[in-house]
Amino acid sequence: MTLVSGSRSQASAAPAGFVLDRMLTPESVAVVGATDRPGSYAAEALLNLGKVGFSGPVWGVNPRRSEVLGFPCVPSVAELPEPVDAVIVAIPAAGVPEAIEQAGARGCGGAVVFSAGFGEVRSGDALQAAIVDAADRHRLAVCGPNCNGIVSPRRRVALWGDTLEVAAPGAVALVSQSGNIAVNALATRRGLRFHTVIASGNQAVLDAADYLIWLAATGDVGAVALYLEDDGGARLCEGLAACADVSVPVVVLKVGSTSAGAAAAGAHSGALAGDQRVFRSLVKDAGAVWAADVHELLELSKTLAVPSRHTRPSAPERTPGLAIMTCSGGDSAQGADEAQRLGVCLPPLTAATLARLAELLPSSATAANPLDYTAVIWGEVQTLAELVVALGSDPGVGLVLVFYDQPHGMAGAPADSWAAVREGIMRGAARSPVPTLLASTLPELLDDAAAWELIEAGVPAVAGLRTGLRCAAVVLGVGRRQPDGARLRSIAATARQGGVGGSCVRPGPWLAEHEGKALLREAGVAVADGVVVDSLEAAIAARAALGGTIALKLSAATVQHKSEIGGIALGLATEQAVADSFASLAPLALEHGGVVLAERMAPSGGVELIVAAHRDGIVPALVIGLGGIWTELLDDVCVLPLPVDAARIRAGLHRLRGAPLLFGGRGRPGVDVDALVALAGSIAAVLVERTLALVECNPVLVCGHGALALDASVRLGLGAREPAR
Repeated sequence: MTLVSGSRSQASAAPAGFVLDRMLTPESVAVVGATDRPGSYAAEALLNLGKVGFSGPVWGVNPRRSEVLGFPCVPSVAELPEPVDAVIVAIPAAGVPEAIEQAGARGCGGAVVFSAGFGEVRSGDALQAAIVDAADRHRLAVCGPNCNGIVSPRRRVALWGDTLEVAAPGAVALVSQSGNIAVNALATRRGLRFHTVIASGNQAVLDAADYLIWLAATGDVGAVALYLEDDGGARLCEGLAACADVSVPVVVLKVGSTSAGAAAAGAHSGALAGDQRVFRSLVKDAGAVWAADVHELLELSKTLAVPSRHTRPSAPERTPGLAIMTCSGGDSAQGADEAQRLGVCLPPLTAATLARLAELLPSSATAANPLDYTAVIWGEVQTLAELVVALGSDPGVGLVLVFYDQPHGMAGAPADSWAAVREGIMRGAARSPVPTLLASTLPELLDDAAAWELIEAGVPAVAGLRTGLRCAAVVLGVGRRQPDGARLRSIAATARQGGVGGSCVRPGPWLAEHEGKALLREAGVAVADGVVVDSLEAAIAARAALGGTIALKLSAATVQHKSEIGGIALGLATEQAVADSFASLAPLALEHGGVVLAERMAPSGGVELIVAAHRDGIVPALVIGLGGIWTELLDDVCVLPLPVDAARIRAGLHRLRGAPLLFGGRGRPGVDVDALVALAGSIAAVLVERTLALVECNPVLVCGHGALALDASVRLGLGAREPAR
């Protein structure tokens, strides 16, 4: 099996057949390397089982001990009195493959490998390969290696090697390749309670997709937070699809933005939409939510895990707006500014709503959105509840966001006052026809116990004003697509199409431009008319045949950027101009093993774009950007995971900042978008159908009538059929 540092490669992702239930919901546990040495992973694991109240039998595995911390020990995994459900492995790396082999042979349910020194370091590749081999042969589920383990407060399970303080169970599941992220998340105090935490480490056997599929099937997960350091390959689509099928929201944070340089050397589209951008587009296509940092990852998942209390459906033709409620004018202004930045509408309130608010507010307050109700009515439970209901009843409002800050360590009358405010918010939220969300203005002013009280009452509580607005935008659906499991599975199938590893198709040789255009023309892509010319006489004849004004180009598989070496001459309208240009291009073609290509000059005007399809990211994707040769500078592109249809391409074009150049605006007529959509669709189709690594047309000229690829770069993929020359 092919391995990559830190994780299994896409080509060797865990095949179907691993059963996770016994490992993730064990009734018996063994700890290999059991010891009572303070601070050791094995000792912490044994202590943590007691902390969470694990009630099943626990054995230690240590040939030099008969018992550890009150638990009986056996010399080896093979000598366990029964095939336990979960084996924790906390020994030096060299001994781990044999422990996995014995666990599989003994019929154990799975293993959690704390040990490090595997694929995360080059010297550990062979050891990681041995773990994978043993796990595959025995169909043994393995979490890790190089992981912190698994915690499930709801099921009183802790296969965990770090210090652990267990809170009440909640509805958020966290899958994190970073152990430290998982440790910190469990230690946080922000009203966050977990269903399951999986620190997956190297993901040598099981990956994020396996955990997502299992979590989706439990039936009691409210949302999943996913922290990734590699993209997981096309299998991730299947995990996201499983969550989409049962309406479990997924929030994703992926670190490690990478360059797509190696696979797309000589092409622009890899730089425009490499791994990270394609991954982000896939996440959006999945209806999942992209998090900017760990704080946002946790707050978004916590928010989405609270069941919605919608009683009034939103109008399908528009996104409902947000109403902000606070006792501070400063908070109102900040909230309004942040809402505008995020594209969240703060609708004007209706006359009926304003009248109702006027009945409730003190004379010093003004009825508006955002609503500053002032501190005059602070702590008035019924009045605050009625304000929440009034705002939520406005037909333009789909969510009420309340700002609430609670200093720590309060007692006596102040604590009672703040509790009264919470009570008013919760009472109002229970009666409001739309959801209510609460956010502190500063992250540290969200009290843990108060936040959990609100969450249990159905009111998500978010740490920080900006994050609160971001969560509000997600709840309202601003910029978020509906999860679609069928769409995700079609993306996964497309990535695998061709039987050569799907999106892991290795890049093969480049085609010369004239060869690439012949392939595209055969596939129905409109490309510039042209002919290879091998003499001055042929070039002069081509000028006459192609309409009197031509371009001459170097066409060679070894040269992708012709202009940099003087390999292109444009606007040749006379025989002398053709002769002069041919005289300089012919020796250049000979030097680079290419030919000279004569093409009809395109009409002036129109809009230039880049249209490309490539496999440099997690899945094959179509990239469309405005600007042609200036696209990288403008950075205005849409990235669409394949397959795509005309509707998806058109929707992607609408998301471009420069969309008015295509569809018309400010008195400027639009261009032939239908022709552009058809050309882009054909490029996407030929990449998949011919198992190509890259098709890039740059520029594509789109005019009032028609779209034409003026330049083309095509790179074959492993197993792709080369065109006839």
